[in-house]
Amino acid sequence: MTAPGRRSSTFTRLLRHGFTDPSAAEKLLETPELSAVRSDPVLLEALGATADPDLALHGLVRLLEAQPTPTARRELFDTLIASKPLRDRLLGVLGASAALGDHLARHAGDWHALVTYEPRDLHRDVADFERGLADADDPVSLRVAYRRCLLSIAARDVCGTIGVVETAAELADLATATLRAALRIACAAAPEDAERCRLAVIAMGKCGGHELNYVSDVDVIFVAEPAPGADGEPGDETKALRAATRLASHLMRICSETTVEGSIWPVDANLRPEGRNGPLVRTLSSHLAYYQRWAKTWEFQALLKARPVAGDAELGRRYVEALAPLVWQAAERENFVADVQRMRRRVVENIPADEVERELKLGPGGLRDVEFAVQLLQLVHGRADPSLRSGTTLDALKALAAGGYVGRADADQLAESYRFLRFVEHRIQLYQLRRTHLLPADEAGLRRLGRSLGLRADPVTELTRAWRRHTGVVRRLHEKLFYRPLLDAVAQLAPGEARLSPEAARERLVALGYADPAAALRHLEALASGVTRRAAIQRTLLPVLLGWFADSADPDAGLLNFRKVSDALGKTPWYLRLLRDEGAAAENLARVLSAGRLAPDLLMRAPEAVALLGDGTGDGSGLAPRGRAQLEQEVLAAVGRAESAEQGVTAARGVRRRELFRTAAADIIGSYGTETRPAEADQGALVDRVGAAVSDLTAATLAGTLRAVVREVWGDTLPTRFTIIGMGRFGGHELGYGSDADVLFVHEPREGVDEREASQAANRVVAEMRRLLQAPSADPPLLIDADLRPEGRSGPLVRTLTSYAAYYRRWSLVWEAQALLRAEPVAGDEDLGRRFVELIDPLRYPQGGLGTDAVREIRRLKARMEAERLPRGADPKLHTKLGPGGLSDVEWTVQLLQLRHAAEVPGLRTTRTRAALAAAAGAGLVAEDEAAILDEAWVLATRVRNAVMLVRGRASDTFPTQPRDLAAVGRYLGYGPGHVGDMLDAYRRTARRARSVVEDLFYGS
Repeated sequence: MTAPGRRSSTFTRLLRHGFTDPSAAEKLLETPELSAVRSDPVLLEALGATADPDLALHGLVRLLEAQPTPTARRELFDTLIASKPLRDRLLGVLGASAALGDHLARHAGDWHALVTYEPRDLHRDVADFERGLADADDPVSLRVAYRRCLLSIAARDVCGTIGVVETAAELADLATATLRAALRIACAAAPEDAERCRLAVIAMGKCGGHELNYVSDVDVIFVAEPAPGADGEPGDETKALRAATRLASHLMRICSETTVEGSIWPVDANLRPEGRNGPLVRTLSSHLAYYQRWAKTWEFQALLKARPVAGDAELGRRYVEALAPLVWQAAERENFVADVQRMRRRVVENIPADEVERELKLGPGGLRDVEFAVQLLQLVHGRADPSLRSGTTLDALKALAAGGYVGRADADQLAESYRFLRFVEHRIQLYQLRRTHLLPADEAGLRRLGRSLGLRADPVTELTRAWRRHTGVVRRLHEKLFYRPLLDAVAQLAPGEARLSPEAARERLVALGYADPAAALRHLEALASGVTRRAAIQRTLLPVLLGWFADSADPDAGLLNFRKVSDALGKTPWYLRLLRDEGAAAENLARVLSAGRLAPDLLMRAPEAVALLGDGTGDGSGLAPRGRAQLEQEVLAAVGRAESAEQGVTAARGVRRRELFRTAAADIIGSYGTETRPAEADQGALVDRVGAAVSDLTAATLAGTLRAVVREVWGDTLPTRFTIIGMGRFGGHELGYGSDADVLFVHEPREGVDEREASQAANRVVAEMRRLLQAPSADPPLLIDADLRPEGRSGPLVRTLTSYAAYYRRWSLVWEAQALLRAEPVAGDEDLGRRFVELIDPLRYPQGGLGTDAVREIRRLKARMEAERLPRGADPKLHTKLGPGGLSDVEWTVQLLQLRHAAEVPGLRTTRTRAALAAAAGAGLVAEDEAAILDEAWVLATRVRNAVMLVRGRASDTFPTQPRDLAAVGRYLGYGPGHVGDMLDAYRRTARRARSVVEDLFYGS
């Protein structure tokens, strides 16, 4: 037993050496294996030099206990005492990384990897790491070997043997070796696939730039070609791509799957053409075609760091060489600088408010500010200066300084701050080997981080001070470099000469509510400067337009969009004359351009659609959507003039884009600008008009696409009768701007046609329709969803009418009868569609209604959906679809009434929710006041979904979290500035009342 005096002395020494829990440390030191530490000042000092002495001591005890024999334990301890290099490396790692301490406890012999180093080991390369992974022949052994290699990098890092730049480069080289090993394992598991294709793995992002983190997604792109056959000729491309896709998918699983050893890291292929929606693997020619026609500015920015790392080296080299010219032409794209700057602003805006001040990577003054500034300068100046074309941030920054594009002092300060931020990022991730870019929120975490940086006197205070200093430097230099006028000039986007007093213009813009008066002033200068007639008309229009823009939630966007439209149409003789001579057109345009992203985006793709805004009386009535028959006539005529199916569908999609804009513009103009909410009847009318217009337009688009596909392959007559049945919101005439088209496909072989031939033809039609409607284009895609078909995704995509009849007779479940309540023919053979409806009517409108068991099953399904499908973290009270009183509540209640009573109440035999609800009230099945409550809730939830799509340009079932977007939704719903809270309260109140009615009607007796 230790004497009290001795214990007190040890306690004091531990405290002096940085232990935060000396009592616990003393107890650990009582173990027989560590008894010598108490009297060994060298080892105690080594523990005290680590980032977290308590963590280091605990990890050492676990490592000693994990040794398989007393001899092994003694070998480790003796080597630790005798060898300072091992002592510094091992304890340094144990004090900085709990995760690597766990690895050593599981693999007790891996400490030998830290005993000695050859001189070449100071800067290890891919070949070194490949040797370290050579024996790994399965995913588990690869993960273990990867962690062993990672251990050696971390040891050199925490001991200062290599700097932060070298650490990042080694991590990238280790990732390269790991990708090669994973591909080797995947090829060994599927040798036939490996022989069929040539597959190259292209590293992107930080891995491609030799600046990887300890824990980061490894961004890749896969490119493949058929392997030459025995005769030297290329193999089958389709089979090669399938084989390459299987290999690539296996590689990703090997690296990404989590086991007791953890995962290596996620392999992220979302930077590929079309992102998640695109094929995982493409040929080189397919990549080239995409980047030449469809790629956005940010995709060329991403290609700055592209580097072949695994697989077929020659193919990887050809990929990079082929795409390099496109990368260095990106700065010549229209609005290039604005695109890059806007993307950076979006990144910052999407950071949660409570994380902005701790965000190392994305926050203001963070790593991304350095990277974006450097990349923008590279893309602008690298066109003419090949010395700037490095994928590594600091190398590129050094080249920019050497070329005079950045001042040497600015470059040195930026590089110093970048190294500091990367160093902090490495240390944060090393602790738990988790992907994070946030400074710790707790004092213990900040203390450990500060000590790992060598800060000892007051680690937390010193760390905070250094962090603020470096982010301040980055923020200042980022703004100086990223936004300076030289960039616009070099990119050939220089604005016109200023004509207004900058101070006076800024004051007016600030007073009008513009968030970025400097940018707004640039737009004004570009629009109104000069002595041309066009500039004179703009000077007349702009004072009024500025006021209309300011009456929106985002006046900056309105002005920016107006400048874009004016740039596109400024030389068109009718454009400015329309705005000048028809006041309604100018105001309508201002409302549309400042109300969100969807309508301006549709307009930018075909600016001539501005002419639609000049029709009518100014109240939006001239924008009333056209009927289905008129739309179908126009689409079919356009298809008839086309020379191919692709051209025909392109024409159909062009009509769809224009008509979507017409509908969205009418919706915005009819909803926008009032300080009080429109009357409930008007809200319902707006919702019905949008739903019917988008549904009719979708039906016409499908009809035209069907005609184009059939004519391309079969001429005038398909071997089988074919019809498309609208389902869900489509069949109910209730589609929103972001809705997919839910459908069923039905066919019936023509007389004398073999059923197999007919089925093949029908399936080919469906496949081609889907391909053409979703192909990358300037027009928005139309997604076809057939998951409501019998047997769901497991069932055949197309069935004959006889097959449907057999299925529904033998296997149909109650939920399928419920789904069929909204089934309605939308395109194709009318007689076949009519007979399908005759087939399903007895099923969806059952004589005698539903039995008790069926009602119970529907209620069970509804309860299960409520419990399982609501997104994690979503506020149920503000979820418009699945939340209490939302769309699902109202629709399931109405559909239950239809299933129970439609056989006796003809008015319930409709696919439209509001019409069925009104019929139920008229028949006395629902009280008038309860029906009104449900109708109000359904209309409001639908309007919110439409509003979110109009404002954000993408569909969502919840209110936006960004204040500006939320305010824009409020303006659409009739709430003026400062009344967002009132809007949310009103929605909760309306939904709560509806839920009360649902609980009575749906779940009650």
